[in-house]
Amino acid sequence: MIPVTPELKKSIQTALDEEISKERREVLDVLVEYIIKKRTENSVVNLNFICTHNSRRSQFSQIWAHTAAAYYGIPANCFSGGVEVTAFNERAVASIKRSGFLVTSTGETNPHYQVTYHKEAKPLLVFSKLVEDPINPSLPFAAVMTCAHADENCPFIPGTEQRIPLQYEDPKRFDNTPMEVEKYDERSLQIAAELFYVFKRVSKS
Repeated sequence: MIPVTPELKKSIQTALDEEISKERREVLDVLVEYIIKKRTENSVVNLNFICTHNSRRSQFSQIWAHTAAAYYGIPANCFSGGVEVTAFNERAVASIKRSGFLVTSTGETNPHYQVTYHKEAKPLLVFSKLVEDPINPSLPFAAVMTCAHADENCPFIPGTEQRIPLQYEDPKRFDNTPMEVEKYDERSLQIAAELFYVFKRVSKS
């Protein structure tokens, strides 16, 4: 098991305790099967989580997938991208911090964040970017579509060997409401629980 911050350890345990519906497991098992297939072929696992603005759901997904893969010792490269460049939303960043991740940043308009689960672990570089940004894989990858808008408006994504719909409700609609913190943390926890389910399944294959 990887070392994680005490706060993140609690968040991971909460995610592991979450119950996932049969309907969602069926969706998640498509991703499980993709990863298992790549590992059986001794191929590199590249996952690119895609949402329109690459600001909330796809960022949560990249960070939690990276963490879950490391937690279960599954080699996997986790990326994220969008069809428009905005920024890793500050509300989503705050939620990741509340979960126990260590976060630092540079820049102002579209900050580049260094996110890690432990001070001695190599940080993950996250920021809003296009799917085809040079930091993302040009080699075959699974395009994991985390929002309906991106899935419907990106009929072709170069380098994709499989599209996997894994859509989540956008916490954006709760911005500047009394439920903002609750809903951002709720969405982050859902994504954490589902991606830990995925990599746990892979680890047992």
